[in-house]
Amino acid sequence: MTSTVIGNVIVVDGTGEARYTADVAIAGGLIARIAEPGALTESRTLAGSGTVIDGTGLVLSPGFIDMHAHSDLQLLVNPDHYAKLSQGVTTELLGQDGLSYAPVDEPTLDGVRKQIAGWNANPDDFDWDWRTVGEYLDRLDRPDADGNRIATNAAYLIPQGTLRALVVGFEDRPATPEEIVRQQQVIRDSMAQGAIGMSSGLTYTPGMYADTAELEALLTTVGELGGFYDPHQRSYGKGALEAYAEMIELSRATGCPLHLAHATMNFGVNKGRAPELLALIDAARADGVDITLDTYPYLPGATTLAAALPSWSASGGIEATLKRLQNPETLARIRQALEVDGSDGCHGVIAEWDTLEISGVQNPELDGIVGRTVEQIAAERGADPFDTFVDILLRDHCGTGILQHVGHEENVRAIMVHPVHTGGSDGLLVGGKPHPRAWGTFPRYLGHYCRDLGLMSLEETVNHLTGRPAARLKLVDRGLVREGHAADLVLFDPDTIADTATFAEPRRPAAGVRYVFVNGVAAIADGAPTGARAGRALRRTRDGTAANDG
Repeated sequence: MTSTVIGNVIVVDGTGEARYTADVAIAGGLIARIAEPGALTESRTLAGSGTVIDGTGLVLSPGFIDMHAHSDLQLLVNPDHYAKLSQGVTTELLGQDGLSYAPVDEPTLDGVRKQIAGWNANPDDFDWDWRTVGEYLDRLDRPDADGNRIATNAAYLIPQGTLRALVVGFEDRPATPEEIVRQQQVIRDSMAQGAIGMSSGLTYTPGMYADTAELEALLTTVGELGGFYDPHQRSYGKGALEAYAEMIELSRATGCPLHLAHATMNFGVNKGRAPELLALIDAARADGVDITLDTYPYLPGATTLAAALPSWSASGGIEATLKRLQNPETLARIRQALEVDGSDGCHGVIAEWDTLEISGVQNPELDGIVGRTVEQIAAERGADPFDTFVDILLRDHCGTGILQHVGHEENVRAIMVHPVHTGGSDGLLVGGKPHPRAWGTFPRYLGHYCRDLGLMSLEETVNHLTGRPAARLKLVDRGLVREGHAADLVLFDPDTIADTATFAEPRRPAAGVRYVFVNGVAAIADGAPTGARAGRALRRTRDGTAANDG
């Protein structure tokens, strides 16, 4: 018997093709039948004793796929995950920017937890009971006492920075040939356990210490196993195009498909230069290089305050960094890098203290600085901005989160309409005032950019957010409204869907989202959370051709 029938609904199926009106039946976690309007609701032969929803005037689309999520820990710590469910996200890609929590040993886990505390927090009262990728995915799949699992489906990338920390350490040095071979073996093991590719964070330590030759060796292995590469490249500021070109040439040399993470052209040096990036991508695609990308529909970025430090000053991990921040001679070198030369951690540009806004802190004594820029905090203290920057890092143990106001609207619009574009929130879910993209990315695409500005049709926009990312992830049974596909679905009002999260109030749910189904279970019903969690870990299959629930 069918658990749900949605009647007389406008179906936008994720392919980019024209919308149509139908009845859609859900049964056993799958889309059981798509029929002419009224065929299922009027007879109720398939509805049985289940739910019948009047979809008149509403749009039914595949669930949105967040191609750049940082929910690795929050899916477990705060399992309701309302930030993502409320905007219609049903699948997330984790392990981003080269830093996450598997594969690890004890020292690596300790170092990574501290390093990305500003992204995900770092709870002490939590059972970190995994070490391998397979064990992490098993943890995601483990039901609680009520039978609930994670809120969304989740696929996982091997984080290259964590991998390098595990095998090489946190130091700034080349990997030995033996260490490269060992990293390749860990990649093989991790993909056999379900990882679907590899990410990098090449402005973050220790991943940024890998040279092109080391990356080429790792990508060769990833590509041979049917995975793809998802890099945060070496710069989004000065030298951004050269950084993109390095990633494209790596893909060309290894044959490993490339997905460019949060593909932006930021900072003053790149204002209006998105067409140059797109021309670079188009030329490579014309040569047969397999490239896709994701973006978020906002101008500011988000990261940690410590990320702005020059890479040499962060060698060895957080404790080594904190010692350098207390050494006057070393501080003079760091100041030179940040205020004169341009720090590689700050994308090669000189730090602009008025663009770095504190979004979250670990030390509650610093709560008062959240929502203000480093420049504003310094002025209030009557202090030098660089000295203020260092003081915050020391007092917050390098765990401070920031918004970085460095984007350009014309670049955002040009990139989002490209035919290989997909949507990614890059949303950080912790902090006093996190980036509103964690709550608003997908309704902002559909409301502001699609309906209000008309940059893309509804069909095109949904394709960017569903069918296209599913194809990149090789999800053969998700991302489309098709009979037999997993019932990951969103029912929304096309006239009212909108992001309501703001920089002042970043934790506000989307408007216009009526129902969200994850594997056929209603996680949002009549616009409110049901408490049901039916997500699964999506794993690479043995032949490498698809990722499905394990």
